[in-house]
Amino acid sequence: MSEHNDPSTPAQPGSSKTDTTTPELAPPRASTEGTRVDNVFERLPAFGELSIDDLIERIDSNMNALRQICEQRREDPAEPTWQSLVIPLEHAKAELRAATSPARHLAAVNDTPALREAWQAASRRLSVFYTQLGQDRQLYEQFLALRQSTAFQSADPVQQRLVDKTLQDFTLGGVALEGEDRQRFVAIAERLTELKNLFSNHVLDATQGFSHAVDDRAGLAGLPDSVIDAAARRAEQAGRSGWLLGIDPPTYRAVMLNAHDRTLREHLYRAYVTRASTQGPGDPELDNGALMTEILALRHEQARLLGFEHYAALSLARKMAASAEEVFEFLHDLSARSRPLAEQQLQAIREHGARVHGIAELAPWDLAFCAESLRRERFELDQEALRAYFPVDRVLHGMFELIEDLFGVRVRVRESVAVWHPQVRFLDVMDADGHLLAGCYLDLYAREGKRGGAWMDECRPRIAFDSRRWLPVAYLTCNFSAPAENAPAQLTHDELTTLFHELGHCLHHMLTRIDLPSVGGLSGVEWDAVELPSQLLEYWCYEPQTLKACSAHVRSGEPLPDDMIERLQASRTFNGALDMLRQLEFGLFDLSLHARSATDLDVLEVLRTVREQISIVPYLAEDRLPHAFTHIFAGGYAAGYYSYKWAEVLAADAFSLFESEGLRSRETGLRLRQEILETGSTRSAMRSFEAFRGRPPRIDALLRHTGIT
Repeated sequence: MSEHNDPSTPAQPGSSKTDTTTPELAPPRASTEGTRVDNVFERLPAFGELSIDDLIERIDSNMNALRQICEQRREDPAEPTWQSLVIPLEHAKAELRAATSPARHLAAVNDTPALREAWQAASRRLSVFYTQLGQDRQLYEQFLALRQSTAFQSADPVQQRLVDKTLQDFTLGGVALEGEDRQRFVAIAERLTELKNLFSNHVLDATQGFSHAVDDRAGLAGLPDSVIDAAARRAEQAGRSGWLLGIDPPTYRAVMLNAHDRTLREHLYRAYVTRASTQGPGDPELDNGALMTEILALRHEQARLLGFEHYAALSLARKMAASAEEVFEFLHDLSARSRPLAEQQLQAIREHGARVHGIAELAPWDLAFCAESLRRERFELDQEALRAYFPVDRVLHGMFELIEDLFGVRVRVRESVAVWHPQVRFLDVMDADGHLLAGCYLDLYAREGKRGGAWMDECRPRIAFDSRRWLPVAYLTCNFSAPAENAPAQLTHDELTTLFHELGHCLHHMLTRIDLPSVGGLSGVEWDAVELPSQLLEYWCYEPQTLKACSAHVRSGEPLPDDMIERLQASRTFNGALDMLRQLEFGLFDLSLHARSATDLDVLEVLRTVREQISIVPYLAEDRLPHAFTHIFAGGYAAGYYSYKWAEVLAADAFSLFESEGLRSRETGLRLRQEILETGSTRSAMRSFEAFRGRPPRIDALLRHTGIT
């Protein structure tokens, strides 16, 4: 009944080398709760065997089962109790979540026209169902009666929290609406689901529909061999000679950072920033302009039906921040602190571009290239040179070693689990004694039919009540360059950081000790706190012991040398203020769209206004960033993109405790696990943070780690 529990809402997270794989660990034993290991994963999706009809039938069947549970509750004249009301609903809701996840996930990582059509139809049905469930007045009154009962006053705090959050979900779901307003609210929810799917699909199709042909290898100067080889394979598959470059994330980033040919950078940049718009090179039918306008208008109408001034107020009702005004103040304060240093950093890039590359006036497609060139000059560091030190399997080895040191959990590959692509691996997550805690699908590489970016999503929640025993299972998805024929997949340091980030999200889901799915893992956690574990884990990507453990040069096997580690650490705050302004721009744009009462917003005008206030870098007049901003138009970050910076304050402050108590302190790591990773949403995120840190969060550590103070 909350947006985090609605499976129709998008979430918003093998190498040929054999000598650097994850270490062999003892086979997992039965969990401390008595779960038999051979039953733990028996109901995982049979990827490769499930037809589209099977996927959709499971959703519809479990939706009907939950509907029947609700009907039984309405017809039961007895006073509601925890066992009679909450437990059956938790069972049925968890079954529906688990039934929905395979279709939702495959639509994101293995898109086909048939699956897309089937998932879009199913997600609309789910949206209507969840909206109607959130407006079920009889169920609401039963939860209210349970809340007001004598037994409730002495109930377990976790049970009290679940009931209170459920009542809030009913309220925000429109349970008080009557007549036409109620019907309109349902219609809006259904239409928004449809629009978000369309928006995401347009971005995917526009991205994968673009290619740029290069006939002379000299035009690829500066690009990594792995990117050049992939472009050659793409051209061969298309039946032509030469090279074909796309704007998929690994290729686009490599070109922007490394391509010597300024015209090539400009061509790909223009294609990328005009995706899914009439300004782009693709199909004009993929334009997202009208979709954005309708999405914003419907969100505003939805908020007004519930009595909120604007959608931001509705969104913030489930977040740590108290009001849009508080968030605006937070973002503007960070902007004011960052701008002076950001201007100095931009000037240094301009001067470097003119001196080294002869670029008299910095264009948008020069910024990343000149910044990376300056980084190489200043720190003698090259992201592509670093790549050779980070073969994927060695990175996984070091990453798993870190979480064992911090949290007392171990990881091993399980070979017998069905997957949707040969490159996907399944991981067992165990405690120090070998008791199985969770599972995780690892899907790291970009391919056709897979949407861009990196994300974590839930496959299955944790359940442990009555006779039901499930351990949590996650999906960890990235879009790194795949292994070549004769070389393992390798990561840049930035990509390594992305992988650690998504693992942080997965740990939040997998290490929960809460047996009730509605308040376990990430479910119900305030959206501006969900990035805390993910951004916290990024800090170890600069820590020498972790860098040594994650590195082994693909030819020599040597770990990253000490002098390179020192230079990498020194470069950590490079352009930190400039990067800060970029993220603040996104956050202010998002909030400015959603914290207004007007329904006839000019999206591009709002963006121009925000950029005039905060941005100092050059932009194209035809830039259509909003048309591909899936975080806020197709994901869970509407009126919530600020959450990245909000949670970054929490993460930096949390890491400062490790800095004072030991970067690999098991005691501090177990405290983090106990107070934050295990607790789900059974208490407020602020209470969990204070239980770990011993006080409210402070901004000092973030400013220090970004070089602003």
